[in-house]
Amino acid sequence: MRGPVRELQSFFRAALVTPVPRDHTESDAAFRRRRIVAVVTLGVGALVLAWALRIEPGDPLFYGATLALAVVWTLGAVASGRLHLGRAHTRGGGQSRAVVQAVLLGLLLLAVFLLGALVVAQVPVLRGPVDGLLAHAAVGSLPVVALITAINGVAEELYFRGGLYAAVGRRHAVAITTLVYALVTAAAGIPLLVLAAACVGLVTGLQRRVTGGILGPIVTHLIWSLGMLFLLPSVLGWAA
Repeated sequence: MRGPVRELQSFFRAALVTPVPRDHTESDAAFRRRRIVAVVTLGVGALVLAWALRIEPGDPLFYGATLALAVVWTLGAVASGRLHLGRAHTRGGGQSRAVVQAVLLGLLLLAVFLLGALVVAQVPVLRGPVDGLLAHAAVGSLPVVALITAINGVAEELYFRGGLYAAVGRRHAVAITTLVYALVTAAAGIPLLVLAAACVGLVTGLQRRVTGGILGPIVTHLIWSLGMLFLLPSVLGWAA
C-alpha cells in the first residue's frame, strides 16, 4: 500500500504532467484559421473585459457587459475550429473523462487561494481592490452574479484552453496561453487578479496539455471561481 506522499505524487503526475495519448492533428489551412480567429477574438475580448471590470458596482450594465464578454470568448472558440472534451488517466491504467481529477484540483486551488486571502486581509493596499471587485456581488444579486461567473468561467476555458491553446501550437502552449490570460486580466488594473489568472491559467493549461481537451479545465475553473465568490467575502470578514 502506497503512502499519502506517493499517492499525491501519482495524482499530480497523472493530472498535470503525463499526457494522455491522442491525435488531434489538423491541416495547415485549419491551423491558420485558428490563429486568425484567435487573434481577432483576443483583441475584442480584452477591450470588453476592461470595460466590464470598470463598471461601478450596482450598475445593471455590469451584467450585460460580462455576458457580452462570455459571448465573445465562446464565439471565438467555436469559430476557431473543433474543440475536444479530452480524456484523463485513471488509477487502473485506463482513461475516462477528466471530471474527478478536475474537481480535486479545483478544490486544492480554492484552498490555496482562501489561505492566501488571510494574508491579503491584513494588507489594505491589497485588500482594497479585492473588496471593490467583490462589491459587484454584494451590491447586486448574488445568484445572478454567480450565474454570470459560471457562464464566463466556461467561456474563458472554451477560448483560452480551447481555441487559443490549439492555435498556439504544441510547443510552449501552456506558457503562452497562461501569459496571455494573465495579460488580458491585467486590463482590469487589479494586481491580485492578474496573479490569480496566472495561477489558474497555469493549472488549467497543464490540464489541457495532459487531457487534450477543455472539460477538465472548465470543471476546475468553475469550482475555483464559484468557491471564491461565495467563500472569499466570509474569509476576508473573519480575518479583518
